[in-house]
Amino acid sequence: MNKRSTIYFEPELHKALRIKAANTERSISDLVNDAIRQALREDREDLAAFKERVAEPTITYEALLEDLKAHGKI
Repeated sequence: MNKRSTIYFEPELHKALRIKAANTERSISDLVNDAIRQALREDREDLAAFKERVAEPTITYEALLEDLKAHGKI
């Protein structure tokens, strides 16, 4: 069951959503739901990547630059 919520959009953003909804024959709610779903999916993927890499050794920025230079990457 869908839940109802009030969201306040900036006028320009609301206009863009109305135009996109009309052009794609979808509702603004569908567009917003898809955008939020995508953003949450990306967050979940980022958090999973951080969790997988937590045990990796760290390197300073300076050391990274030296390594890239030593290997002809920059």
